[in-house]
Amino acid sequence: MPEGMDPLGARSQFVNIQTLPTWQQLEEDGERIPQDLSDSLLSQQSFPSPFPFRPDINCKVILFTGDVALLNCTAITNTSNELLNDKNPVSERIHQLAGPELKDELLKLKGCRTGEAKHTKGFNLAARFIIHTVGPKYKAKYRTAAESSLYSCYRNILQLATEQSMASVGLSVVSTAKRGYPLEDATHIAFRTVRRFLEKHGSRIEAVVFAVSDTEEAVYRKLLPLYYPRSEEEERLCLPLVPADIGNSEGEPVVPERQIRITEKPGSLEDNSEEDNLESDLGQVGHHAFARMEGDVDKQRKLILQGHLSEAAMQKQHQRNYNRWLCRARGEDLSDIAALKALYQTGVDMCGRTVMVVVGRNIPVTLIDLEKVLLYFIHVMDHIAVKEYVMVYFHTLTGEHNHLDSEFLKNLHDIVDAKFKKNLKAFYFVHPTFRSKVSTWFFTTFNVSGMKDKVRYLDNLQQLFTCIRPEQIDIPPFVLDYDARVNGRSQSSGL
Repeated sequence: MPEGMDPLGARSQFVNIQTLPTWQQLEEDGERIPQDLSDSLLSQQSFPSPFPFRPDINCKVILFTGDVALLNCTAITNTSNELLNDKNPVSERIHQLAGPELKDELLKLKGCRTGEAKHTKGFNLAARFIIHTVGPKYKAKYRTAAESSLYSCYRNILQLATEQSMASVGLSVVSTAKRGYPLEDATHIAFRTVRRFLEKHGSRIEAVVFAVSDTEEAVYRKLLPLYYPRSEEEERLCLPLVPADIGNSEGEPVVPERQIRITEKPGSLEDNSEEDNLESDLGQVGHHAFARMEGDVDKQRKLILQGHLSEAAMQKQHQRNYNRWLCRARGEDLSDIAALKALYQTGVDMCGRTVMVVVGRNIPVTLIDLEKVLLYFIHVMDHIAVKEYVMVYFHTLTGEHNHLDSEFLKNLHDIVDAKFKKNLKAFYFVHPTFRSKVSTWFFTTFNVSGMKDKVRYLDNLQQLFTCIRPEQIDIPPFVLDYDARVNGRSQSSGL
């Protein structure tokens, strides 16, 4: 008889999770960070990890490379589509072992919406229940929505498990290849969601088994120590690798509400834009506490000019200084800056280079800690800048309270690693005003080097789309509305 048809024959294949080693028990064989960064990190003990060493949580986590359908958990998860009839390897294997009754039972559920979770009996499986969920279809343009939906999948799976008193859950990889979600991005969301849930409701769940294929195992094994460090040493070593955007206290992606522009004269957003003085675009030096910070790089530059410091020594000190900033960035809670949605990664340009977006209107300069802004920039950009990338800056509808002053920008330029400047291939300045062009020219000519030739001024989105396809960039709605209102379809389509 074919394998899987005989319930007794199938059951002999099932895996008792009690025999599997927990994550805490596995040998610590994670990647080690460079020595320079490690030394710098050890001197920055005052910045705690957002995911500290918790052996009680690690003992509930299991990494299993194999078939989720074989686990004898109280419940296993099936990743499917909205009609619950998707034909992916995980779902097909569950159906094969559960038997034909599962298909009949799924018809009664009448589908499942993206992000939701529903359960059925396990039938011929060792698991008593199957939790069915629908992961999002991924498109770079709608990345934020996809993140929220994927979070909801994992959160609703665990919530359903606790409500139904399911002691153990076998989690398959919800983001199937058919739905196009980047595996590493999806894994970050899965790990932080499960971690936060276990922190708050861990007493109600005895085990969470991450069931992965051979191809998925490497990513899971690499990222698990970031969220589930197995010692205080591993916690310290992994801290620089923890993403800046770790969601809220539940692990949920922070989706900022539409920014509300407050002016003394509402309704006059653009009317007087050309009449303001040039300083308003980049601001005046010294208004913010950050402008008064000590500049290590400036000191080094003076020493080298005086002949007291070699160029190689200066570069080494600059690298150490940058590593100190990077360690701080990895250790601080920057969720409030992430929530502004002023800097984010989207798709790729026509040359396949990563596109980073800066939204000027979303930067409330007078209300935020600019040092944290710099930390967030370093944290987000550190892994992006290792390869060629481009930046798109939407100057659309910015006001004086949105403009970063020149001293801040100069400090940022001086502090960041050399790779940031080398690998930045273009800076697209969208919807510039006359005064912003002049201010930028002064800044790139006299304050920083190597930037002026990379700046491209674009008056409308159609010009941007000749460099970056529309589906590859997530554009804020107010930018789209402004462009349609000011440039109009006829003008834009003629480019």
